[in-house]
Amino acid sequence: MRFNTKLLHGGFPADLQGATLPPVYQVSAFAHESAEKLERVFANKAPGFAYTRISNPTVTAFERRIASLEGGADAVSCASGMAAVSMALLNLLQSGDEIVAGSGLFGGTLDLLEDLEKFGIHTRFVREVTAEQVGRAITPATRAVFAELIGNPRLDVVDIRAVAEVTALHGIPLIIDSTTATPALIRPLEHGADIVVHSSSKYINGSGDAISGVIVDGGRFRWDFERFPALANYRSMGKFAYTARLRQDIWRNFGACLAPQNAYLNCVGLETLGLRMERLCQNALKLAEFLQKQPGVAVNYPGLAGSPYRPLVESQMDGSMGGAILTLRAGSKEKAFALINALKYAHIATNIGDVRTLVIHAASTIYNHATEQQKENAGVYDDLIRVSVGLEDIEDLKEDFAQAISKIQESGDFHGD
Repeated sequence: MRFNTKLLHGGFPADLQGATLPPVYQVSAFAHESAEKLERVFANKAPGFAYTRISNPTVTAFERRIASLEGGADAVSCASGMAAVSMALLNLLQSGDEIVAGSGLFGGTLDLLEDLEKFGIHTRFVREVTAEQVGRAITPATRAVFAELIGNPRLDVVDIRAVAEVTALHGIPLIIDSTTATPALIRPLEHGADIVVHSSSKYINGSGDAISGVIVDGGRFRWDFERFPALANYRSMGKFAYTARLRQDIWRNFGACLAPQNAYLNCVGLETLGLRMERLCQNALKLAEFLQKQPGVAVNYPGLAGSPYRPLVESQMDGSMGGAILTLRAGSKEKAFALINALKYAHIATNIGDVRTLVIHAASTIYNHATEQQKENAGVYDDLIRVSVGLEDIEDLKEDFAQAISKIQESGDFHGD
C-alpha cells in the first residue's frame, strides 16, 4: 500500500462492532472474570487491559497505526511531545551517561536537557548535526545521539543516513525527532535512525485539539546490555527490549500515559495526514517564494531553491517537500511585533501543525528561558518570526503577508506602543 491508502487500510485491528474508527474507551480500569485472569494480565502472561495508565484499547489503536506508518516494531504514546522526548532518553540513560545533540533544538528540549544535568546526564552539543561533528563529539560515555530532523525554528535538515553510519559504528542509537516532517514526508527508520519521536500534538493530530507524543522503536538496534544496563532485565524480549522497558518500567512508573480521548482525536487526524502535509508544504513553498520578493524581510525555508538544505530535502523527503514551517526576519523586534499584529489570517499562537496559519515571536516565547548563545545556536533572533503555514488559499496568505509587510515599510522606524 502507498501512504494515503495505508492511513486508511493499514491492517489495523478492526473493532468487533465494525466501527471504522476505534471506540473511545474512556475508563480508568477494566474488570476481569477472575482474580487469576487479572494476575496473568498484570504479569504480561495474558492479553488484556487492566488500568488505563498502563494500557488502553483506544491508545493501543493509535500506537499500532503510528508503528505501522513509521515501519517500527512498536510504539509507545505519551501525554505530550515533551513527555515522549523525556521518556525516549530516560529509558536508556543513567547518571554518568552523555548525549550528543544538535544545538538548534526546540526551546523546551533545551530546557529538558538542562534538567537532566541535575541527574548527572550530560549533553554535548554540536553546531550542526553532521556525521563529522557527531563523530568528533562522541566519547566513551555517549549513549545516545539526539537530533531534530527539521530544526524548529532553525530549519536545518539532518542527513540521517550519514549520521546513522557514525552512530552505528560506535554502537549508539540515533534518536530522531521527526515532528516537523511526519511519516508523510519521511520514515527516518528507513534511513538508519533507531528510534523516532513525535510531538503528535502537531501535524499528526492536525487540528490543535489534543496534546500528545509518541515514541517508535525500529527494533533493529543491537543492544549491548553492559553499556545499557537499564535494559538488561529485558534482554529476553529481543527486538522489543527497548519498548518492553518503556511499558513495564519507566514510562509506566512516571505516569506519562496518553488520554484515550486524545488518542482517538489523533486517529481521526491521521486519516488526512498525507493530504494535509501535501497542501501545507505546497503552501509553505509558495509563500516562501513570494516572500523572497518582498522588501525589508528575509525568509528561510529548507525547500527554497537557494537553501543549503534543498538537496537533502530532495533526496530524503517524499515529493521534495520541505515541511510547513518558514521563518521571517523583519529587521528588529519592534518590526517583527508590528508585522505579526498586522496579519489578518494568522493566529498568534505557540503551536505548529494546525490547519490554520500560526505565527509567533520565538525569542520572547518558546526561547524565553534560553541564553543568548543558545538562541544564536538555534537561529533565534529578536527580529525572527516563525510561521506555521496553514491550509488557507495561498493567494489569501500572500495578500495578507504583503499588506502586513507594506504597513511596516510605510511606518518607517516603528518603535511599538
